[in-house]
Amino acid sequence: MKIIFMGTPETAVPTLKAIVEKGHEVPLVVTQPDKPKGRSSALVPTPVKAYALQAGLKVVQPEKLKNNEEFMSLLESLEADFLVVVAYGKILSERVLKSPKKAPINVHFSLLPKYRGAAPVNWAIVNGEEDAGVTTMLMDVGLDTGDMLMKAATPIERKTTEDLLAELAVTGAELLIETIDKFDSITPEKQNDAEHTYAPMMKKEDGLIDWNKDAVVIERMIRGFQPWPVAYSVLDGQMFKFFAADVAENCSKPAGTIFDVTKKSFSVACGTGALIVKELQAEGKKRMPAASFLSGFKLEEGKKFD
Repeated sequence: MKIIFMGTPETAVPTLKAIVEKGHEVPLVVTQPDKPKGRSSALVPTPVKAYALQAGLKVVQPEKLKNNEEFMSLLESLEADFLVVVAYGKILSERVLKSPKKAPINVHFSLLPKYRGAAPVNWAIVNGEEDAGVTTMLMDVGLDTGDMLMKAATPIERKTTEDLLAELAVTGAELLIETIDKFDSITPEKQNDAEHTYAPMMKKEDGLIDWNKDAVVIERMIRGFQPWPVAYSVLDGQMFKFFAADVAENCSKPAGTIFDVTKKSFSVACGTGALIVKELQAEGKKRMPAASFLSGFKLEEGKKFD
């Protein structure tokens, strides 16, 4: 099969790699433009571009797709069988979606129709879902509203977004290959719009911890809001970011109160229960285990996070 691939982040790389290793022809890879990074502002290629160039594939990085006749002419001239999209990062026009001979297929990291949108894995964790997953779907001009082709589920358990995304990226690659192999025999399934939920792009303020909430809810925030915006709170005017914690069920102290400070950890009271903090980052410092943090920072019991 001739497949044009559109994707940008690390989570898209396993699917592109699987397509190449399966022996499909990839005449074109489309990814976002390089972005400046670090103090030097040196341009850094997207993970998809880095892999594609290593694999000897042709890469284009259009600044915009709308009214880009040069890009559209290239896309249509290739007469690909499939257009495969994994976290490309821009809404695609109807003309782009109509360019392949067979179908445009999206690999979406949720069990549709739940969690349409930009951050499905983050919100699945934060909202306490038992399972996450991948759906391959036919693309239309709506936001993740196309007919579903295949699904694969995986338990969330105590995984962070980064852990779960890495797992789903591999699952998605396998599911895409199976979808392509079985495409002619798959009956697309329409989504039940009444069951849909939305997973919007996260904002910095989403990570601000409200200690009046249940400890279980805050612990899910800590896992779900990684690597950004990260769950955070303020103590004595200093920001602290939290990366790992365990839940303690019984606590009668006021929400936000620091207690049970040991050499290895400390606890913070919540609206219900408490969190035993295992990993954090103080403002201006590196991320570290609580034991390392406590060896160099005197934390007073009884003080409260804002």
